[in-house]
Amino acid sequence: MIILNQTDLTPASFILTGIPGLEDRHFWISLPFCTMYVVAVVGNCGLLYLIRYEDSLHRSMYYFLAMLSLTDLVMCTTTIPRALCIFWFHLKEISFDERLVQMFFICAFTGMESGVLMLMALDRYVAICYPLRYSTILTNPIIAKAGLVTFLRGVLLVIPLTFIIKRLPYCRGNIIHHTYCDHMAVAKLSCGNIKINVICGLMVALLIGGFDILCISVSYTMILWAVVSLSSAEARWKAFSTCTAHICAIVFSYSPVFFCFFSHRFGGHRIPPSCHIIVANIYLLLPPTMNPIVYGVKTKQIRDCVIRIF
Repeated sequence: MIILNQTDLTPASFILTGIPGLEDRHFWISLPFCTMYVVAVVGNCGLLYLIRYEDSLHRSMYYFLAMLSLTDLVMCTTTIPRALCIFWFHLKEISFDERLVQMFFICAFTGMESGVLMLMALDRYVAICYPLRYSTILTNPIIAKAGLVTFLRGVLLVIPLTFIIKRLPYCRGNIIHHTYCDHMAVAKLSCGNIKINVICGLMVALLIGGFDILCISVSYTMILWAVVSLSSAEARWKAFSTCTAHICAIVFSYSPVFFCFFSHRFGGHRIPPSCHIIVANIYLLLPPTMNPIVYGVKTKQIRDCVIRIF
């Protein structure tokens, strides 16, 4: 039953349906979700522990990796436990304020994830193009300021979205066909004008994702130019191999985003809604799951620390 506030037509609670059309398969879908979530929590907590207590990992590259791990933990913990409650216990109700908090954390920390990947690309650029000045350019105060700016950017750009969606009247029901409170999925329940939501959402995506992708592209263009100019093939391979883990992290983070973006605009009617929702969950779960594995396998210092511990 929809409980409405008489003054602003705001439901006291919303209902998250999970993955529409696949309700009878929720339990089986939950198994890989749960497994990936456990791997993400254990892997990222393990990385944070190593970076905190291993002196050999007290460098800018690993500080940025710690930021990425912390962001990944918050991002997946904001959504996956709620989805598992829907799949396992049919706990679908979410309060209005809880919905706003979840939406805020999802938007802010996905923006922070993109920002940290951009900072890591700049770190690789400095390490390869200015190796002798690496430690003097990326000092601890610079790293702390860069992390703080990335955090504030994600928070400040998302706050207006939260206020805008809070002020909307919701008179089209309280059923959200999703596993979490996606911004546009919630806005479509409003009987008010959501044009400003669409515009603001697009602006935030361009200011965060567009800017970060541009910086990453420029950084790797300069890196590629510097690597190609090296004299020996061994030096070229050694220099570029330091970037492979970061390139994998970029692929895991941005591939689901591009799929959602292009499928909604060019194939939205041919792709079932359940596919969009599954990919939206993968976007929040795949990077936290794969990043610790990739960095643990590809980064010799982390691999050596893990072997020494065991």
